[in-house]
Amino acid sequence: MKTPKRLQPLVEEGIIDEVISPLMSGKEADVFIVRSAGELRCAKIYKDAVKRSFKKAVQYTEGRKVRNSRRARAMEKGSKFGRKQQEETWQNAEVDALYRLARAEVRVPQPYGCFDGVLLMELVTDEDGDVAPRLNDVTMSAEQAREDHALMMQYVLRMLAAGLIHGDLSEFNILVDEDGPVIIDLPQAVDAAGNNNAQSMLTRDIRNVTEYYAQFAPDLLDTHYAEELWGLFEEGDLNPEQTLTGLAELDTHEADTDSVMAEIRAVLAEEEARQRRLKAAESDEEPEREPGEGYDQGA
Repeated sequence: MKTPKRLQPLVEEGIIDEVISPLMSGKEADVFIVRSAGELRCAKIYKDAVKRSFKKAVQYTEGRKVRNSRRARAMEKGSKFGRKQQEETWQNAEVDALYRLARAEVRVPQPYGCFDGVLLMELVTDEDGDVAPRLNDVTMSAEQAREDHALMMQYVLRMLAAGLIHGDLSEFNILVDEDGPVIIDLPQAVDAAGNNNAQSMLTRDIRNVTEYYAQFAPDLLDTHYAEELWGLFEEGDLNPEQTLTGLAELDTHEADTDSVMAEIRAVLAEEEARQRRLKAAESDEEPEREPGEGYDQGA
């Protein structure tokens, strides 16, 4: 096939031997199967910011640290140089996350580097050597669903222990090879300690994964891994190898709505009385008093 323009420099430099075929095209990137160093790999071409449709990127990048102060200032100002740096930071986030999670023993594609907005990484295949399917294209027994779900929860635990939350995890960015699930698509990986949305994103990730596996094992809907994991994280008790239970102590106390409403009514009554006093002061008239309302001590 004709070599895409963005891959041509990598072919000329000998990083890629040849481009085999397109693999997929998404809102964030186009992915091609290529031959590199004598084996089949993936080349992920990130789309420019103006062409991307990924929304609310600020929610994901909150808390990411930029070591170079000049680069950080430019990114804050939104200059042309700053926007370029933002793009590089966004792209490098996935490379950094892949290396970081591989060290944490989370199943992710092996990265081989990022070159001018092109991420070169492992091509995940099934037992027949074909491209591995996404989880949403896979059916399984209830027993297999429970086993793979438990493994995914262990991966989420290891990610959290490494300081990361996927942020967009679902059956559409998990591949399945002969050894089980493989997590992909990590440019939006969230800093667990520095992002105010971390807990809600962790909860959403776990809910998405659990609801998919629950199609085959409905009892998984009764688990509470998000609460368990976030509780351990907040207490500083995370151990990458600990066994999770899916149980958590939930707050089951009913709200005392009567007391809350009484407090609201009292505040409203106080504000109405204050407004009457202000109007009376402006007109030099003594305000009308509600039954039981006394004069101010200083009046």
